[in-house]
Amino acid sequence: MKIFRSGQVREIDSFTIRNEPIASVDLMERAAGQLFKWYARNYDRSRRTIIFSGPGNNGGDGLALARLLSLTRFNAEVFYIRTSGRTSEDWNVNRKRLETETQVSINTINDPDQFPLTDPEDVIIDAIFGTGLQRPAEGLAAQVIKKVNQTDCTVISVDIPSGLFCEDNSTNDPDSIIRADFTLSFQFPKLCFMFPENEKYVGEWHVLPIGLSNEGIRTTDTPYNFLENDFVLSLLRKRKKFEHKGNFGHGLLVAGAYGRMGAAVMGARAALRTGIGLLTCHVPVRGTEIVQTSVPEAMVQIDKNERITSEIDETDKYDAIGIGPGIGTDPITRKALNKLLFSYARPMVIDADALNIIGLNKKWLLKLPPQAVLTPHPKEFERIAGKTKDSYHRLERQIEFAGKFGCVVVLKGANTSIVTPDGKVFFNSTGNPGMATAGSGDVLTGIILSLLAQEYSPENAAVAGVYIHGLAGDIGAARLGYESILASDIIDNIGNAFLKIRTI
Repeated sequence: MKIFRSGQVREIDSFTIRNEPIASVDLMERAAGQLFKWYARNYDRSRRTIIFSGPGNNGGDGLALARLLSLTRFNAEVFYIRTSGRTSEDWNVNRKRLETETQVSINTINDPDQFPLTDPEDVIIDAIFGTGLQRPAEGLAAQVIKKVNQTDCTVISVDIPSGLFCEDNSTNDPDSIIRADFTLSFQFPKLCFMFPENEKYVGEWHVLPIGLSNEGIRTTDTPYNFLENDFVLSLLRKRKKFEHKGNFGHGLLVAGAYGRMGAAVMGARAALRTGIGLLTCHVPVRGTEIVQTSVPEAMVQIDKNERITSEIDETDKYDAIGIGPGIGTDPITRKALNKLLFSYARPMVIDADALNIIGLNKKWLLKLPPQAVLTPHPKEFERIAGKTKDSYHRLERQIEFAGKFGCVVVLKGANTSIVTPDGKVFFNSTGNPGMATAGSGDVLTGIILSLLAQEYSPENAAVAGVYIHGLAGDIGAARLGYESILASDIIDNIGNAFLKIRTI
């Protein structure tokens, strides 16, 4: 699914109106119909519905929804926030329809003291401002927004929480933004939904299809994408009857140190569960028995050092290398990584301590193999790319970084973002808070290593790997709950994730 900037969405709206063709007020009716269907599925007629309407088309959506609710015997009330003397044409049409077809009266709020009394069982529909807002809410609108946030009501925002900007909110006023429990976004998610700072405003978001032009969507370029199952399915290889393990690559996993061998075990098990043909683990002497006992399907390349990685030899026979989980940052290990970056030119996934070492030696970024896949969490990314003031600017830095160093950057977190060297951005749609657990990142490294060894492109290995990782975590969470997921539960459900992708 594409994610567009607010101006592009308005262009697609206009394209739809011109080319379907459809009147703008009828497109608004279509949107209101989707709002009504979602609302009627989730709430019953016993609850009072309070709709706050602004003067623009977002407010018009609210008026149209009020009419549909009233006509089906929901208890709907409308409060118009008079922020100016002007209202949009479609707002005016829907006001007239509301007054003609229903008994719903429009209560005008000219002063914050006219804010209605509410009960915790009431549902508030926020239709004050839409995506066209260019500056922080102020005056009467800001005061009403603050009062909405002080209620104990369920709050549902139409298209976007009022006061929130679609992209960059670094100059916004956090006290003048609706804090919604649910946001019902038309046709596409908004870019700002992807950033953790905005979760307290957006709540749980849902995309409602409103029939915008497929041609308009297809021909409008955007670097931003939200992953969906069908797209990931299109990336997966189909195995042929006479293929053998040699057809699915040989990967080398450089992971673990004395006291941290679990990272190697989890990465190895994940790689094998993801379909790699052959896997070798490079581990220190004291890790050999642990790996061979815990992961008998993997081979072992034994380092000369008892406790840490000190030298990585004979790398030419491997189709891909994964390095970093649990290796530590000892000076000897740093030298080994430096040599590997200089000598190995095939696909590589770099994670954890390998990234921390690079953070201490940023010139080494120039030695990255072509389209290496880097998988930092936010703090690791900060160490290699520098601090940013918020997630929007961190995404911009991520795009700049991937282009500058020709790598794929997987920035881990909720809605993990994958950025390619040519500036494409993919936000993940799978995963859950239960995956914030020790070893989860090591599992992702193993998954991506496996796909790279199987000759998936770095971009596709990162995209499919992140999606599979999150989906395996979701399957585990459905059985165990968020609090009880272990990294090994993610590994155990990789196969189920593949099955689900292929059967949805």
